[in-house]
Amino acid sequence: MKLKERIELMLQLGEQLQQPSPAMEEAMEQVLQKTYYNNLWFTVENQRQAIQAIAEQFLNAANLEKWLSAYTIPEDTTPSTVGLIMAGNIPLVGFHDLLCVFLAGHRAKIKLSDKDPYWIPYLISCCESINDASKAYFACTERLSGFDAIIATGSNNSARYFETYFGKYPNIIRQNRNAVAVLDGTESETDLFHLGKDVFQYFGLGCRNVSKLYVPRGYVFEPLLEGLYNYNAVVMHDKYKNNFDYHYAIYIINRLVFIANGCILMRENEAIASPIANLYYEYYNDLDEVHQKLSQRVNELQIVVSNHTFPSLPNIGFGATQNPQLWDYADGADTMNFLLSL
Repeated sequence: MKLKERIELMLQLGEQLQQPSPAMEEAMEQVLQKTYYNNLWFTVENQRQAIQAIAEQFLNAANLEKWLSAYTIPEDTTPSTVGLIMAGNIPLVGFHDLLCVFLAGHRAKIKLSDKDPYWIPYLISCCESINDASKAYFACTERLSGFDAIIATGSNNSARYFETYFGKYPNIIRQNRNAVAVLDGTESETDLFHLGKDVFQYFGLGCRNVSKLYVPRGYVFEPLLEGLYNYNAVVMHDKYKNNFDYHYAIYIINRLVFIANGCILMRENEAIASPIANLYYEYYNDLDEVHQKLSQRVNELQIVVSNHTFPSLPNIGFGATQNPQLWDYADGADTMNFLLSL
């Protein structure tokens, strides 16, 4: 397939996802239910949010044109086979890698996460129904072999495994990262409401979810706790509630100092990654101190949420962490540039 054909296929897929036929709507409902039954973290609402984001942000003509204009992609190319090891922390988190591989003109050999095994094959089948020639570009497999390059996403532990087994191939290997938020106490009620979205969307399981706050000494937490309480429905989810109750009990038994508002537990902790239903915080004296600390831990950061801009760090405003654009590459690694260099 030529580049124009591949782009057109993705645009048609985006249109179908936004306005599915009755038959497609029924098929998607089956995938929604199967996925939720397989993984209770993947609620139907969260799956729909992920699909909507892909259709509106990724498979959007203006966004695709803007994104691809930064690269020189030949109309015809000799395809390489790229192994994709997909994460399963939030629904369809691996779709961006798949899109990059396809638009770069390569073949994707995909190792699905057992936490999210249905959506990618379904979308591939949709692509094949739009243009049968796309069959040559996608293959799902239980065991990766016969590839020329690898893109693997996982935990810090799995990343070490990936480095050992795939280090000899051209690769992008991603590991744990998290978002942090830097507050100064002047945030509006709207800012704090939007921060709640950054914390709670997808139950905080995404690498772009805020898991740590930096706050000035003397910070008054009450407005923040009220803003986060807007998302208190999260504790109606059994798995989230189990995590909340478990950590609450641990803190009480061990007489640890913490703050709670009924849906989140907050503790002072220097770590960036916090457990589910928890949000760590750390005090600072001035913003220069925060900038210095974050610059030293940039390999742990996916994004920094704040009303302030920190030079050389990935910055974003409140409420937008889980709405990445096509050019917002995970871990700052330009996937498309990597693929075009093969």
